[in-house]
Amino acid sequence: MKEITDIIKAYQKATKDRKKTALATVVKVEGSSYRRPGARMLITEDGQLTGAISGGCLEGDALRKALSAIVQQENKLITYDTTDEDDAKFGVQLGCNGIVHILFEPIIEEDQLNPIAILTTLQAKREDAVLAILFNLNGKQQLGTSMLFKKDTILSKTPKEIEEDIINDAREVFANKTTTFKVYPYGDQEIDAFIELIHPPVSLIVAGAGNDAQPLAEMAYLLGWEVSIIDGRPTHATTQRFANATKIVVSKPDNVLSQVDIDEQTAFVLMTHNYNYDLELLKYLLNTNAPYIGTLGPKKKLIRMLEELHLATPENKTRIYGPIGLDIGAETAEEIAISILAEIKSVFTGASAIFLKEKKNPIHVYGLTNN
Repeated sequence: MKEITDIIKAYQKATKDRKKTALATVVKVEGSSYRRPGARMLITEDGQLTGAISGGCLEGDALRKALSAIVQQENKLITYDTTDEDDAKFGVQLGCNGIVHILFEPIIEEDQLNPIAILTTLQAKREDAVLAILFNLNGKQQLGTSMLFKKDTILSKTPKEIEEDIINDAREVFANKTTTFKVYPYGDQEIDAFIELIHPPVSLIVAGAGNDAQPLAEMAYLLGWEVSIIDGRPTHATTQRFANATKIVVSKPDNVLSQVDIDEQTAFVLMTHNYNYDLELLKYLLNTNAPYIGTLGPKKKLIRMLEELHLATPENKTRIYGPIGLDIGAETAEEIAISILAEIKSVFTGASAIFLKEKKNPIHVYGLTNN
């Protein structure tokens, strides 16, 4: 989501400066690639790039293709084949070994359903959404970003003959929480569809405004997460100490939950270094559906807290991440922040958090199916 947010900001600036733009989106990958389907990059007519569609090996040529799309005012699908080891043009620098299909869409400001307008609507509210991007691997007609499906909203410029099928498939993606690819008959040809599930950014709620919470909050902000700081001390929970926090709440534990929202992308971290504050807040959190609760400190502290609350059930012991973080040998506040953020990321993506060199399957497989 951070990439989308950055792209929208860059587009708004480009529009203000009267610069024409195009959006490049990776819509399909065969084999290995640095970025996967859903990677996006905004290109302005003077060559400014926001986002990324590769590790840098494709961006130069992508700029030329984007300028062509802007001049001709039509969508273009470009295929980059990096499987040929003798081809020094693309991918060799990074050892890529795949075929990458990238859709270039010129942004027409007058079009109320242009790709950026759709992405802006997607970003406006914290909820899951599904995007349908239509392209043709074997033809010239590239329909592009054509539908936004949300729980109570559908924006569509999809051809009527396939719109109902796409809505049904988008509804299935929304329900199953799994991105997919589809192919639809369209006239005398076929249209490919990348139907992408997009989650809102992680909402990180940090209970504790001590010095060790500052690098955690700052690193989470750099990831594009929404950060809330909760503490009972008005001298610590301030905008001066947490300049990039979305929300700062000075509150006793019994009033915290009335001042924050919990959804499927919410992570709570208890690090107040105040045992009684953490204890009371944990009591309330265990009655919520918060998908991630982590506690700083040793395991015996967590067990003691659960026992005092008479909630030391196997389910609660499994549910709470304590001690919080991955085992990376962290010592400093900054290193501990990395450990915590990595664990939260792995929980929300369903990743194993093992060494990548030990992974048997492709690296990028989370939330993606091919059928």
